[in-house]
Amino acid sequence: MSFLKFILKNPFRRKNSAILAIVGIAIGIVVIVALGGITEGLVDTFEETIHAGGADFQISGKETGDSAYGTNTIDASWTDKIANVSGVDEAYPIYVVLTSVGDDYMNTLIGIDPEGTTLADISMKEGRIFEDGADEVIIGEIYADDNNYSVGDTIDVNREEFEVVGIYESGDSNMAGGVFTSISRVGKLMDDEDSISNIYVKVDKGVDAQEVADRIDAEYGDNITTITSVMEMEQMADMLNMLQASTWAISLLAIVVGGLGIINTMLMSVFERTREIGVLKAVGWSNKRILLMIVGESLVITIVSAVIGSIIGVVGCLALASQIGFEPLFTAKIFIQAFIIAIVVGIVGGIYPALKAIRLPPTEALRYE
Repeated sequence: MSFLKFILKNPFRRKNSAILAIVGIAIGIVVIVALGGITEGLVDTFEETIHAGGADFQISGKETGDSAYGTNTIDASWTDKIANVSGVDEAYPIYVVLTSVGDDYMNTLIGIDPEGTTLADISMKEGRIFEDGADEVIIGEIYADDNNYSVGDTIDVNREEFEVVGIYESGDSNMAGGVFTSISRVGKLMDDEDSISNIYVKVDKGVDAQEVADRIDAEYGDNITTITSVMEMEQMADMLNMLQASTWAISLLAIVVGGLGIINTMLMSVFERTREIGVLKAVGWSNKRILLMIVGESLVITIVSAVIGSIIGVVGCLALASQIGFEPLFTAKIFIQAFIIAIVVGIVGGIYPALKAIRLPPTEALRYE
């Protein structure tokens, strides 16, 4: 039997100990992979939202409220005020509400000027854009596929009948399942024609979007909030740092427990194989070769743990995501981190038992029963 095969097979001669060690390490890997996927997914989703279509930034209400975005609705007159700010090229209001659509008790209905759809990150797949004020909607391809809607069908929106005149696709997963109609029509449906949720803002070519946003904030900051990628990324960074710190704290705890399990497993292995190690020394095995054997066996256990933990982390995260409508994102960086941690734990967990093994005098080891 080759040295490599010897190392690969040895850890599983004591199945119960190996399984316990694998479970301990795998728990830490599951946490790293699952929370890593969630964190990356949050970043990706956030960036999609903040860079909505061709808009450079958005305007929203100042205070927390009951609009679909979690802020107060603002007066429609703000659109003209923002459009007249130096450096602003286009400003289109949107009105997002949650209401009954088709067979759904609650779905996202987005009101926007037909010309403003260019800033909403949507492109027509079939049909055409709705006309201003008409009883017409365009629906996302995901919503159309899930509910078997086609161009020309009718759909109930807040108990009123609308015609599906187009099906759109979107690079924003949050938009792909929504329904668009003109903002004036949404205002009538909600009996609130003077309110809007947000304003999409596009700045003039060559103008710094952050400077324009700062100008708006300086002039109108007491009443509205400018949502720019810089501001939001700072806020998101704080949230993500907290999440990542929690991830590493939980992972560290699980890995410490798993590492202690590895040390215990390998110490027991050395203890149970004292006579075997003595024989290996007697037939000429060097201390270096025995050390490599023990550390190698420890690495086998931790790498198996990393593979199992990664699979469970991905599957578990995807299963949870399908229930809550969240899309995790798994990058190579997450798995590289997980395997590096597993390898470090394997090396550290194997060195102490290996040192115990090479210090065994061959004559005493051979007498051991």
